[in-house]
Amino acid sequence: MKRQTITLLSVSVLAAALAACSPAAPPLEQYGADPQLPTPNRGVMPDMTIAKPTAWGDRVPSVPKGYRIAAIATGLAIPRQTLVLPNGDILVAEGRGGSAPNLKPKDVIAGRIKSKGNTAVKGGNRLTLLRDADGDGVYEFRTVFADGLNAPYGLALVGNALYVANQDALVRFDYQDGQTRAGGAPVKLTDLPAAINHHWTKSLAASADGRYLYVGIGSNSNITERGMAVEIDRAQVWQIDAASGAHKVFATGLRNPTALAIQPGTGTLWAVVNERDEIGPNLVPDYLTSVREGAFYGWPYSYWGKHVDTRVMPQNPAKVASAIAPDYALGSHVAALGVAFSSPAMGAAFADGVFVGEHGSWNRNPPVGYKVVFVPFRDGRPAGDPIDVVTGFHGEDGLTRGRPVGVTLDPRGALIVADDLANTIWRVTPVAATAPPP
Repeated sequence: MKRQTITLLSVSVLAAALAACSPAAPPLEQYGADPQLPTPNRGVMPDMTIAKPTAWGDRVPSVPKGYRIAAIATGLAIPRQTLVLPNGDILVAEGRGGSAPNLKPKDVIAGRIKSKGNTAVKGGNRLTLLRDADGDGVYEFRTVFADGLNAPYGLALVGNALYVANQDALVRFDYQDGQTRAGGAPVKLTDLPAAINHHWTKSLAASADGRYLYVGIGSNSNITERGMAVEIDRAQVWQIDAASGAHKVFATGLRNPTALAIQPGTGTLWAVVNERDEIGPNLVPDYLTSVREGAFYGWPYSYWGKHVDTRVMPQNPAKVASAIAPDYALGSHVAALGVAFSSPAMGAAFADGVFVGEHGSWNRNPPVGYKVVFVPFRDGRPAGDPIDVVTGFHGEDGLTRGRPVGVTLDPRGALIVADDLANTIWRVTPVAATAPPP
């Protein structure tokens, strides 16, 4: 026991020293379709800078002029993604998954540093339902809709079928409008890859006609350190038949597709993807992209199209030649975990585009992400730099009060943001939309 205590203490001291000496990354233009990509830089350890968590207290995140923000639920058990139901109720998926063992001593050190930036609360493994019965923006009713789940993450409703992507399976509940508690145990539609689960989150979206479900499945490593055998069925998006549960591979080479959304009007599938680490603070940009059927997006052999990652052995020039570049870079290491298409209900400034929840970096100095941004669209495509929408999660005092994950649009005119550090759900509305009725 004494030896173990000394070892853990030594790791903590080393971790603190490494975090303190990370050099500041040079600023680069890394937004849009053609980001600046520097020369890869591999070190013994990745740059690690974790801001110290603290409580919000009487503070709230910052939003643009003409908007307001309020906490509609606190004290949750690691809220990840949300779903607005037809009657306005909000379902919150709560949980923490993953079981990947450390491979090298640096993984132990990095793991301890990353854990300092996360909540210490145990994951709820449940769905919580929030209700604002009188429409005044205060969600006065809260109950557990379903529990005993296995790290639930992605959510989708198709008719009377509520789908939940656990870390190991896609399951279905029967749902009736206004229901506050699941009527029974979920029915498994299909198993999902769950061995090791280095990237455990399973994102979810339903096609516009409800016929298909799309599930994002992350890789089992940063860059194949565990071997290619454990990457079978990983770094992919699956298309699943909602009636039978049969699945096929829809797209590949997406290292960690953490959130999916269907574009209104076109039915196109879009994703935000977390790219690879440990080749420098400005590589590789996380991204937003349309997901084309049959397309290969590079991982592990290349990034941003055909930029070869020399760490991968054996190399595969034929796969690199087939790789396509994503649509829109969000910046390196911002850790995009949420995406939602907007509508005119959110006001003219945010009428056409997507909101993206950026959980925030652990391996970059200065830290990036820790905010919700809006990527404007024109003619169905990203057009222009991202706009800050919800900020202040990482303060100028160096403290972190929250970390955004899922973002969801309430069609009545509200942006719902899950914060898994403060264990809070935030609601952002145009001021006019929150005014009391005459």
